[in-house]
Amino acid sequence: MRFLLAQHYAGPVDVPPIWEWAPDDVTAHIDWQQRTNDDLVASGELVDAQALAGPEAVRIVRSTGPGSTQIIDGPFPESKEFLAGYRIVDVENEARAYEIAALTSACPGPGGAPMGIDIEVRQIMDAPDPEV
Repeated sequence: MRFLLAQHYAGPVDVPPIWEWAPDDVTAHIDWQQRTNDDLVASGELVDAQALAGPEAVRIVRSTGPGSTQIIDGPFPESKEFLAGYRIVDVENEARAYEIAALTSACPGPGGAPMGIDIEVRQIMDAPDPEV
């Protein structure tokens, strides 16, 4: 079963954005993320993992057909919530996806304290079988 684990900078997080952290805290956080990915590669569960650019680089594209495309800045600047990154995992069951999400939620923030960030867990759908 494949799942998307979307790492949101939201929820009960009372931590400044990573670009405001001390350099040593940033290094510790990134090292932790890389070690976690290495462990998931070793277990055969990691499909992909990526950090995403900050909210200032986000654009929303909306179209109802040719000639109607709109490109809008987003998310809204007053929002403190943004998608920081994601992992795609291929695991035996939903419970294992939740275990990995919990591990990721507790990633270290400033001073090494667990952050408790929101991790959105979504099963990746298989394509419909055209023979059915």
